[in-house]
Amino acid sequence: QAQLKESGGGLVQPGGSLRLSCRGSGGILDYNDIAWFRQAPGKEREGVSCIASSDGSAKYADSVKGRFIISRDNSMNSAYLQMNGLKPDDTGVYYCAADFMTCRENRNGLESHEYRSWGKGTLVTVSS
Repeated sequence: QAQLKESGGGLVQPGGSLRLSCRGSGGILDYNDIAWFRQAPGKEREGVSCIASSDGSAKYADSVKGRFIISRDNSMNSAYLQMNGLKPDDTGVYYCAADFMTCRENRNGLESHEYRSWGKGTLVTVSS
């Protein structure tokens, strides 16, 4: 059964960095676009970034542009989210998601309903 599993979360001070990983099994990342979402306590899940399977083109939420970088390594069945300049508002559970051709010019790519496959999440806490 195809699955997604996130790792790399933890506690970090404001201004620090973390690198999240999303490992896919069962071929789920072979041809699917990948996205990262996050959900802060008491808030709705929001899209952070997505990356296309075709050419690696990416999209970012305005709140993370210039600070976060999404990447993927198909040979490792993995995707990554490098988070720099972390702020307390970045605190939340981070999820990776995958689906076919979602991160494209004619799609938003950062809306939850666009993705059918999800990991269980990894917690990121930004606090001093």
